[in-house]
Amino acid sequence: MQFDLSAVETATLVFIGTLVFALVITVFLMTASFLALVLVGVGRLAWIVASNVLLWLVHGINHAWDRLVHHASAVELSGDFAGDIAAEIMGQPAPSTGTYPRVVLRDS
Repeated sequence: MQFDLSAVETATLVFIGTLVFALVITVFLMTASFLALVLVGVGRLAWIVASNVLLWLVHGINHAWDRLVHHASAVELSGDFAGDIAAEIMGQPAPSTGTYPRVVLRDS
């Protein structure tokens, strides 16, 4: 026995066509929303990874700086070297003016 579509009423064909069209639209919307959720999840994962890497980098820099400062504070300078540094910082008086460092007189 063969199935003959001409025996089916037009209203029944329109109803079946509407259901098929609704099914196609539903599948499309479900696929699009699923892909949107996947993209949002991937974006959030990328953001979390990037922020954790940046935080790790900042903490690493802070830790290295802290170690450098503690190491520098533990170093003892010899007497002559420390005196030379103090003389450079305070400046040496120029013979003609008395108290101004030579650097200031050289610039003026």
